[in-house]
Amino acid sequence: MVVEGCRSHGAPEAAMALRFISKDPNTDGANCPTAWVDEATQELVFQGRKADEETQAECLESGPIPDYETVVRLPLSMVAAIREACDVAERAAVR
Repeated sequence: MVVEGCRSHGAPEAAMALRFISKDPNTDGANCPTAWVDEATQELVFQGRKADEETQAECLESGPIPDYETVVRLPLSMVAAIREACDVAERAAVR
């Protein structure tokens, strides 16, 4: 899967290849939380629900959220996918 977009700090970049890890196993497979790994940059990429204003306000207590970042919510059913994504990213970093 190739996704075009931006990386850290909002800098435009060329297309990146993402390794699909998993969709939320507790959903129907459509429009659900998903995990990928960009093995070239060792970055984790997640799709999740946008955090509501209350959650964002609570997160802001720890520091600012730059315009090029966001807060998303992932269900606990995604823990195994997140662990797998972390393992894949770490293996890519060792190469």
